[in-house]
Amino acid sequence: MTEPFKADGPIGVFDSGVGGLTVLAEVRRALPAEQLCYVADGGHAPYGDRPDRLVRERAEAITDFLIQQQGAKAIVIACNTATGIASAHLRARHTLPIIAMEPAVKPAAARTSTGVIGVLATSGTLKSEKFEALRGRFHGAVQVLTQPCPGLVELIEAGDFEADALRALLADLVRPLVERGADTLVLGCTHYPLVRGLIADIAGPGVEITDTGAAVARHLRHRLAEMGLLRTAAPSDDHRYWASAPAHEASAALIRRLLGEPVTVETLPC
Repeated sequence: MTEPFKADGPIGVFDSGVGGLTVLAEVRRALPAEQLCYVADGGHAPYGDRPDRLVRERAEAITDFLIQQQGAKAIVIACNTATGIASAHLRARHTLPIIAMEPAVKPAAARTSTGVIGVLATSGTLKSEKFEALRGRFHGAVQVLTQPCPGLVELIEAGDFEADALRALLADLVRPLVERGADTLVLGCTHYPLVRGLIADIAGPGVEITDTGAAVARHLRHRLAEMGLLRTAAPSDDHRYWASAPAHEASAALIRRLLGEPVTVETLPC
């Protein structure tokens, strides 16, 4: 599918919920002139526990909405699970830049002193061929421990970051990795940086924590510059937000809280 790219078009960013806001924040910092369109598909969250077919269908529907109805010039898949399942499919259908996530195994491997890194991610991300290929690139160089995190996205989407249940689940997920020698933890889901402080507190001061939000923003900037699609106008705060039913109201309230702005969150029509 060929799309007419326009430098003044917005950048579309989507995730299964509010986690992609951590990537959106990095994009806003790196590209302050750009208009952003953000979709939180909370009505189908978490993607990590959904069938591949559903995740692919949702990614396709949201991408089509952002391109055809909002005129997006680039798409950021701000979700590791959707990246693993749908990025190749979307790139085969579209010619505009499709920027995807990759757990920060490479920088973690470069920083570890013990030779052991831990990856916290959804089951969907960890079982994907894309992640297995990434892990395989470091076979023999470092030990890559993986920790699926069922239930964590749901607790984060609930928005109570002080909840005892959230801290208890994080302790169960993080401590075994540290006890096995991991001195660097990779946050392999865009939701997890929202509780980075809790993870750091549980892991302890000797453990480094990394994610890929800033790297994704840099890659996006590079691709847009390469294609002559960077917006040259004054800094923009004309961003738009959508959330899917039936979780629209809960998602909208959490988006406003996390942004610290009284933004309008529309109902996603697809």
